[in-house]
Amino acid sequence: MNNKIQFIDRRDFLKKTGLGVLGLSLAPTLLAKAQANGRLRTAHIGLGAMGMADLDAIASHNAVDVVALCDVDSTMLEKAKTLFPNAKTYADYREMLKEMEDGIDAVVVSTPDHTHAPASLMAMKMDKPVYCQKPLTHHVSEAREMKKVAEKKGLVTQMGIQVHSFYDYKLATLLIQDGIIGKVHTVRAWSPKNWGTDKPAPTGSDPVPANLDWNLWLGTAPERPFKEGEYHPGNWRKVMDFGCGTLGDMGVHIFDTPYNALQLDVPRTIVNETRQPTGFGFPEHNVVTYEFPATPYTAETLKWVWYDGPGAPADHEDLKLPNGDELPDQGAMFMGEKGRLLLPHFQQLPRLIVDGKYQEMDIEKFNLGKPVKDYDAESKKHYHQFVDACLGQGECTAPFSYAARLTETILLGVIAGRFPNQTLHWDSKKAKFEEKEANQYLKGKYRKF
Repeated sequence: MNNKIQFIDRRDFLKKTGLGVLGLSLAPTLLAKAQANGRLRTAHIGLGAMGMADLDAIASHNAVDVVALCDVDSTMLEKAKTLFPNAKTYADYREMLKEMEDGIDAVVVSTPDHTHAPASLMAMKMDKPVYCQKPLTHHVSEAREMKKVAEKKGLVTQMGIQVHSFYDYKLATLLIQDGIIGKVHTVRAWSPKNWGTDKPAPTGSDPVPANLDWNLWLGTAPERPFKEGEYHPGNWRKVMDFGCGTLGDMGVHIFDTPYNALQLDVPRTIVNETRQPTGFGFPEHNVVTYEFPATPYTAETLKWVWYDGPGAPADHEDLKLPNGDELPDQGAMFMGEKGRLLLPHFQQLPRLIVDGKYQEMDIEKFNLGKPVKDYDAESKKHYHQFVDACLGQGECTAPFSYAARLTETILLGVIAGRFPNQTLHWDSKKAKFEEKEANQYLKGKYRKF
């Protein structure tokens, strides 16, 4: 591996890999053929824990043929190959997409966050519908780029927030929009997960395992030595160059329903109460406060507070439950003019609280049927929705037009962690902070690899 780190601007990367936005086609002929045949040929990039779950869920649709598999770790690739022996295998997603362009109809991206946009954009340029894991991108600029490309090309897209399609989350959305607690003025959301580290970057290097292509794993991220147990597999979410911390992991899931129910756009201000940045890992504790402009379901402004890390959330009057009950491990609380709505994460029904007491709710009028507590069956709905939409049967409920806004909101909170306790002001139209020093983190330089 060349030890000299080379970077290229994101726009140069897009140009050199054929990902420019101008002159995009609106007629993906291969997909039209797939719709006519009633079969969808899928390619899968990233086959780690989440990648295998994505592969299993997509392949469980009876109209799917898995034709290509890609992972930089040959052990993971071989495991997937045993399940789909007829699929072609690759270590480099760029080679796979170029060689298989005429042989695949849709692409599933399940890599670490820093590779979401490079892999997805390359597939989208080839007129491929994309199912991409959350958070949609690693940088705000990438989220806007993916939304732009998807809309210009008229592509079917879906972000991997499978609980978006769960019974309890659908019910909470309907309850809020039906006015059960009136206009909402505050949301508090939390997760005690810890995708952060207060330790400095590790020093030295370890031999790269024979099964891993470290250069391809790094992809467009800055080059750094391999260290056993630090990045691959599994710990990359803690590191700024690769992941988005707890906010980018659980935040996307837990933000999703309140964000969708209240029809929010991106926030006006963001402040993150956390430790000083180390330049390597995300903080182990974050308290992020957003202020959103009004929507038909909110007060004149909406305050949103996110807590993460061990022990989260902090004690607050808004979060006290009747009968001295304990809060669910993860979840969100809506505060409105007529009461509160507790939404646990996940597969627990929302609870209405008025004047310090639980209240019964009429949910039959929403025609959702009986509550479902089957994770395997519920999660597959989100994936099957994508497959069906590709085949011209319905639409996706988490397309990039929605996912990009939600991801942007999440990432603004991540950036605020670099400026502890400082209020950042976001100009959505200009896609810039008023605080100029924060704008450098809206995009990243892509390494040549």
